[in-house]
Amino acid sequence: MTDFGFDVVARMGEDRSLPERQLGRSGVITTPHGQIRTPAFIPVGTKATVKTVLPESMRDLGAQAVLANAYHLYLQPGADIVEAAGGLGAFMNWPGPTFTDSGGFQVLSLGVGFKKVLAMDVSDRTVDDVVAPGKDRLAHVDDDGVTFTSHLDGSRHRFTAEVSMQVQHALGADIIFAFDECTTLMNSRDYQQVALRRTLEWAQRCIAEHRRITTDRPERAYQALFGVIQGAQYEDLRRQAASDIAALPFDGFGIGGAIEKERMADIVRWVCEELPEGKPRHLLGIGEPQDFFTAIASGADTFDCVSPARVARNAALYTSRGRFNVTASINRRTFAPIEEGCTCYTCQNFTRAYLHHAFKAKESIASTLATIHNQHFIVNLVDNIRVAIESGDFPAYREEFLGGYANDGSAGSHAGSHAGSQADG
Repeated sequence: MTDFGFDVVARMGEDRSLPERQLGRSGVITTPHGQIRTPAFIPVGTKATVKTVLPESMRDLGAQAVLANAYHLYLQPGADIVEAAGGLGAFMNWPGPTFTDSGGFQVLSLGVGFKKVLAMDVSDRTVDDVVAPGKDRLAHVDDDGVTFTSHLDGSRHRFTAEVSMQVQHALGADIIFAFDECTTLMNSRDYQQVALRRTLEWAQRCIAEHRRITTDRPERAYQALFGVIQGAQYEDLRRQAASDIAALPFDGFGIGGAIEKERMADIVRWVCEELPEGKPRHLLGIGEPQDFFTAIASGADTFDCVSPARVARNAALYTSRGRFNVTASINRRTFAPIEEGCTCYTCQNFTRAYLHHAFKAKESIASTLATIHNQHFIVNLVDNIRVAIESGDFPAYREEFLGGYANDGSAGSHAGSHAGSQADG
């Protein structure tokens, strides 16, 4: 008995307005700490906290699970501390399902100085020693693992497949990811192939270590292990990687690596066509509203991204008409919510004028209220997509949402002007 499973509830019907076969579905992931109805957005609590927001608020806004980062928690406070507290959920007072990623992305992205993204320029795909301008390389990869320098204090550390499994078992999340080598879009095809070989070998080692620890700790709740699929923008590499990882006894799969947004539909579809239908597929690091429709139609089930919280802390707010910055002067006297009809705590209790003031005054409540709204917006959007799949209305919902959504800042001007005139009247 693993206490983990996945059941498909409904499949997306054929949509003749789209050129490719639709692989989207809804389902239910079962974990020891509860179920996750998919498609679902999994908010990121990198260091065992969704920045500025209480876990109770995340529960109230509709989040079904949260994802934390093994690399960051390994460095601070230490996986042993989290384990002694009773595991990630108990440590952060989150009662529902939890995910941890392997730390591979952070080891390598922070190691080459890019922080949140792996590459800013895809014009040169022949460079394999990729380092951000003005930065020193802090991570060195070999066939056995990665040696890296902590971005916190300069101390030296070593991550291998086995270490990643040990750290994630100590953290105790319901769903964990195999250690992989995450490449950039700037890496050459030859290097992508080297990285795929390493990732496959590390995946096999992760499975062996996962089994060993699981057997040694029969009293612990089962932790599902997802294999990670790389391959950048190359169809043959993506399909081969998916086929190789699918042949291993993973509980689910993560679609990772560098993905060009304009090719995301193809890349996700290539991978999902090679994966078994009876296991869940998690697309790592995707969080913009437009992207969910594309990725879900191509077969992805769950998603995580720091973007909703990060842009919120910079005063950028999502609405059905697009994203806007609440610090724009037009919002100074807009005594209306971020979005009329939104049921989040922020929109039910505060106005754009108040958020404008709080950000301008540099009050910390500004980030809290903005994050609550953005997380609610994204969680609710993906929930609505799930409902649309199950009712057979996905094409209509996609057309309705994307027809009104723009990411050019016009939402704030239009909605702010309209709401302001009502308030002043």
